[in-house]
Amino acid sequence: MTMPMMSAGITPAGEGEGGVAWNILGQTYKPMQHSASSFAFHTYFPDGTFVPPHIHAKQDEFIYILDGKFELMLDGQTQHAGKGDLIRLPMGLPHGIFNKSGSPVTALFWVAPSLGLYELFSRIHNVGDPAEVVRIAAEYEVEFLPPPG
Repeated sequence: MTMPMMSAGITPAGEGEGGVAWNILGQTYKPMQHSASSFAFHTYFPDGTFVPPHIHAKQDEFIYILDGKFELMLDGQTQHAGKGDLIRLPMGLPHGIFNKSGSPVTALFWVAPSLGLYELFSRIHNVGDPAEVVRIAAEYEVEFLPPPG
C-alpha cells in the first residue's frame, strides 16, 4: 500500500479528515492528518475508558490534552497530565492511558512516523472484543503488555 502524501488544507473542527471517525473500544478517534512521516488524530475518551499498557517499537507518540485529565502509566510509573500538557512517549517506552477523572478527555495525539497506525484503526473500528484488538494490533507492531499481577 502506498502511503499518502500530505496535502495542504484544513481539516475542519469537529471532523475527521475525509469525514472519517472510528469507534475504538468506546473512544472516538478522528484522523486530522495522515502521511508517511506522521499521523495526527483527535480523540474523545469518555470517563472510565483507557488504552492498556503497550509499546510502539518504531514510533514516537505525543498527546496534547485539549480538555480533561489523564492518568498515565509511563515506563512503570503513574503520572497525571491535564489540559494544556504535552505528553511525550518515545518509541519503545511502555505506556498506558487512563481516564479516571469523572469527565471526558479530549486530546490531539500524533505519531511519527505513521507506519500502519491509520490502517490499524480502520481495522479495529467497532471491534468489541479487546482480545481481538490486541491480536490485530500486533500485526502493526503495537505490542500490548500483559496485565500486572
